[in-house]
Amino acid sequence: MTQPPSRFWIFRPILAGANLRDRLVACAGAAIGICLTGLVSTLVLGHEVALPLIVAPMGASAVLLFAVPASPLAQPWSVIGGNTISALVGVAVHMLIPEPMLASGPAVALAIAVMSVTRCLHPPGGAVALAAVLGGSAITDAGFMFALAPVGVNSVLLTLLGWLFHKLSRHSYPHRPAPAPVNLHATADAPPQLRVGFQAADIDAVLKDVGEAFDISRDDLDRLLRQVEMRALARSHGGVSCADIMSKDVVSLPAWESVAMAHDLLLSHGVRALPITDDAGRLAGTVGLRDLARGTGSVGEVMAVALVSTPKAAAFSLIPALTDGRTHAVVIVDGDRRILGIVTQTDLLAALSRVSAPAITPQA
Repeated sequence: MTQPPSRFWIFRPILAGANLRDRLVACAGAAIGICLTGLVSTLVLGHEVALPLIVAPMGASAVLLFAVPASPLAQPWSVIGGNTISALVGVAVHMLIPEPMLASGPAVALAIAVMSVTRCLHPPGGAVALAAVLGGSAITDAGFMFALAPVGVNSVLLTLLGWLFHKLSRHSYPHRPAPAPVNLHATADAPPQLRVGFQAADIDAVLKDVGEAFDISRDDLDRLLRQVEMRALARSHGGVSCADIMSKDVVSLPAWESVAMAHDLLLSHGVRALPITDDAGRLAGTVGLRDLARGTGSVGEVMAVALVSTPKAAAFSLIPALTDGRTHAVVIVDGDRRILGIVTQTDLLAALSRVSAPAITPQA
């Protein structure tokens, strides 16, 4: 049966990850940004007839900057460098080819080429180059200074405003892809997460096969695909919860106990992580042998931040945490951070082997 459309069906065609709140923030940021750039252009060039043509490219920059801040085309160097370099190219072409209609094509084409070489491709840059050719006497008189003011100044103002808006709305800008997994043990092996499944070379090969350019960085694409893999695994085995596989008889220690006591407990029970509790019995952190090597006082002085989950969480959602090379256990807690159990790498491996058993072929 066809599901009825959402109340916000009009937003469905927008880029993946978009929501109504983000669109409203983008609208507010763009409104303020374009008002600022229009003011700067007016102060620099006066009420020139071609002023709308000059301000218009900043509107396109605002769409990218405020609506798709994770796009490689919307990063600070793309906005500032792309617009400024394109302005320089447009002015230079107009000096060589005074006839605007003849200069328009070469200006845009050369702007694309130079932005590509300087790694600051920004679609509105093509409009900036066109404005430099068609903008009239104000731009002709300004010469190469047109690239500095208003184009460069406007681009910097727009970028700073975008940074402020995204900081207030808790978005990452400038966008930084999540760091790729690394081997934390100082050996030549690839990190455990990268030893199975698709490889970086597979992504490169598929992109080459498709033969299209996508508005997402390769690192972001890699991260998204790996998270999709983990999400699909957790969903396909969603019936296995943390409560099903956790160890319930948890060995823990109060934060005021000594490092020596924690050391003895870790060795006597053969565990690699020991939950630490506060005076109220709530989880305060964890310690392992590496943490204990940092001090000789109480365990509260050397404990690390504990990774936690809930009993109802899918057990296989813990795979990323327990394969990062640092974490050996995830503590299962209730709403008051009281310890209910613990899931170790061994617990997770045992559960994974059970659900995967039909696919395992015994060796002859």
